[in-house]
Amino acid sequence: MIGVIDDTEGGCAGWTFPAEAGAVRAARAAVRGQLCRWGLDSLGDVAALLVSELVTNALRHATGPIGVRLVRPAGLPEVLLVEVSDPVPDPPRERAARPEDESGRGLQLVASSSRRWGSRPGGMGKTVWFELAVPG
Repeated sequence: MIGVIDDTEGGCAGWTFPAEAGAVRAARAAVRGQLCRWGLDSLGDVAALLVSELVTNALRHATGPIGVRLVRPAGLPEVLLVEVSDPVPDPPRERAARPEDESGRGLQLVASSSRRWGSRPGGMGKTVWFELAVPG
């Protein structure tokens, strides 16, 4: 399963994936590939892991397409912005998973591994985003 590339211009790359099991693997591969093209291989592991968590969350709750976008904000060379969008308007909730829980740690992982993260409502759902520090 391959996502549809929205655009890969300059400092922005985006894809749309159907809400199917293969979306997580395809999103990871797309993110790693683009970071390699940008010379940001050192961010590949953490970016792919966090995208996997957010796309997995979207798959659990959404039935529509899942968007993934990487942005190198103009004027901020030290920042990589990563966004995952889905058609469900409810904001994500970070929760405290118990040791025996098999899920519920994704947003904790995003929070602890990124510079900052958050969510915002969209026209048809929401976007969960995080920032990673680009090594200088």
